Amino acid sequence: MTGEDTTVKAEESSAIETLRRFFALRRDVLVLSLAMFAFSLAFQMTNRFLPDYIVALGGSEFLVGVFGTVGNIIAAVYPYPGGALSDRIGSRYALTLFGALSTAGFLLWLLAPGLGTIGIAGVTIQPWVWIFVGLLLAQAWKSFGLGATFAVVKQATDPSRLAAGFASTEIFRRSAFFLGPVLAGLLISLHPDFTVSFRYVLAVGVVAGILGTVVQHVLYDASDTIGDSFEGLARIRQDLQEMPEPLRPLLIGDTLVRFANGMVYVYFIIVVTRFFEVGLETSVSLPTIGTVAVDLSPQAFFGYLLGVEMAVALLVMMPAAKLAERVGLKPIVALGFAVYAIFPVVLINAPGTPLSMILLFAFSGLRFAGLPSHKALIVGPAERDAGGRVTGTYYLLRNTIVIPSAALGGFLWAGIPAWLPGSALYDGSPTLAFAVASVVGIVGTVYFLLRGTEFEAYA
Repeated sequence: MTGEDTTVKAEESSAIETLRRFFALRRDVLVLSLAMFAFSLAFQMTNRFLPDYIVALGGSEFLVGVFGTVGNIIAAVYPYPGGALSDRIGSRYALTLFGALSTAGFLLWLLAPGLGTIGIAGVTIQPWVWIFVGLLLAQAWKSFGLGATFAVVKQATDPSRLAAGFASTEIFRRSAFFLGPVLAGLLISLHPDFTVSFRYVLAVGVVAGILGTVVQHVLYDASDTIGDSFEGLARIRQDLQEMPEPLRPLLIGDTLVRFANGMVYVYFIIVVTRFFEVGLETSVSLPTIGTVAVDLSPQAFFGYLLGVEMAVALLVMMPAAKLAERVGLKPIVALGFAVYAIFPVVLINAPGTPLSMILLFAFSGLRFAGLPSHKALIVGPAERDAGGRVTGTYYLLRNTIVIPSAALGGFLWAGIPAWLPGSALYDGSPTLAFAVASVVGIVGTVYFLLRGTEFEAYA
């Protein structure tokens, strides 16, 4: 190793060097990251608040679980054709199409309350129904574009540096995860009626989606490899059979952890806003300004909690990716799985105070430490020009199994719906729902620790 190499190694841990290295990435990765930022900002400003939006528009808490399951179905169905399409027509055109669809979804969410209750062919359509319809569109870039984003980073990065490559793009994207909810919390504070103030948030989301679509279409370097056309179910079966062997134990452990998270993820905002009903009332002394009163509604407070979570994530992702180059990907991925697993049971049993919520969501941010290593462990074993398809196959299988998780969580949380026979037999238990989720997540984490294998470039 030369003296220059040693100096670079020493500097890589600094935030300034990380930023410099990010902007020195290949143009396609940089443009992709800018699009990631725009759509992540739009999605994180909106999606995490939608369960409360559904309830505010007249939906039940059981429907929140159904909403989560619909999202799981989309996440299962979209990635494979998205990955195959990006391999076929190129990432630029695929991502432009996905971006336009997502922006239309944000717009439909914005218009939902104004549509009101509509009768069509004798069927009454409630305003919350449009949230489900909008989800079919809004998740397009996030799910369809998954394979394309993995493939671009795969093609641009040395195998032994995959975790750092994903960390560079993830840090940029996750900064939107930090800014989005905080900005949402600020906008929600502008009006006491959540159904009004949240539409301010959705309007900004629409603008971000438009900008992201335009930026990636105009600036993207369309020099990526174009593969074969999509060959239908036979191609899916072949890809499943040809999945790299190291992915199998990761897939099983990951699926259990994600199933657990899927059971309760959509209820995190409900825990804060309706289970604990915890906001924030305090005063802050500022120089030259004096004492400023802070009075945040539970919905606005939840936005700032997500900001705390992402601030921790941004602090730990790059150090964790660098640590993976020394200790391997597997232990870093396992750390993220463990945080996923134990967070639900700790959250639902915590004191319903602002301080406890802040500390818990800061702890939740540690789960993102394993995200770049997890992505590297997925795409690392794939052949260079098959990154999109391998990623799509992995997520197709995982997300298909996870589909019923939110509905199961909704059943455990809210009980048997009144319109079903035997509704009096089980009234629901939020505590039980979150406890079961943690048990499932712990099983997945332990399985991965026992059976998971290391990617050779990091061994």
